[in-house]
Amino acid sequence: MKPALSRHQLPQVPRSWREFKQGDALARQLETQFNLWWPRIFGYHLLKVGSLSCELETGACSIKHQIRLSDTSPLATVIADPDDLPFVQHAVDAVLLAHCLEFAQDPHHVIREAHRVLMPDGYLLLSGFNPLSVMGLASLWPGLHRQLPWSGRFFTIARVKDWLHLLGFEIIYEHRLFCTSMLSEHAGASSFRHWADQHLNWLGAAYVLVARKRTLPLTPIKPKWQLTSQFNPAVKGVSARQPDPQA
Repeated sequence: MKPALSRHQLPQVPRSWREFKQGDALARQLETQFNLWWPRIFGYHLLKVGSLSCELETGACSIKHQIRLSDTSPLATVIADPDDLPFVQHAVDAVLLAHCLEFAQDPHHVIREAHRVLMPDGYLLLSGFNPLSVMGLASLWPGLHRQLPWSGRFFTIARVKDWLHLLGFEIIYEHRLFCTSMLSEHAGASSFRHWADQHLNWLGAAYVLVARKRTLPLTPIKPKWQLTSQFNPAVKGVSARQPDPQA
């Protein structure tokens, strides 16, 4: 298994869904999945990390103050790197990471930063490409690894879930999206995609995870030991004071 930290700068980072073939279709599918959860999330601040997250429609979210953070998107309201969020600890109620890990130099650190700025019981919504799908295996084709989205690094859903568990997240939702290989400009028939979502879910080219930050409170425990006095006479009932021989 290759390490998550890359020593080399990724050659190409997407600035828009339109840089993917069928990128708009994939964005609409992700919006449909995330819209199932936006009405359940409450709070004051929603943080959308990355250029792709900034373009997703989140009008169904009950959180009105939505921060778009990116270092490349013209839609960004905060210009910063995803792996160095300019916010204090426990500052936001929800974080959206749409295909942000694939194009990060240290994806595990990106999740750690999201965990740091999230409030206790806050929500993390993320999506990624499945390397074991037909679309993921297409990266083995000569020359294709230099094109988007194959220029990024795909991580299995099991590996991402392991990172989340290590940081104390609880996975509350998991779904795979079946889409075509993204080699063509035209999306497949919607009826076929619907059938594939039902019967070929494990071959889904993309996945969606919703996790919740859990914090365990520290409960004080009454100590079982007791303090003893520094002076303890050897014989009970006998004073330790010696009588004066001249008395």
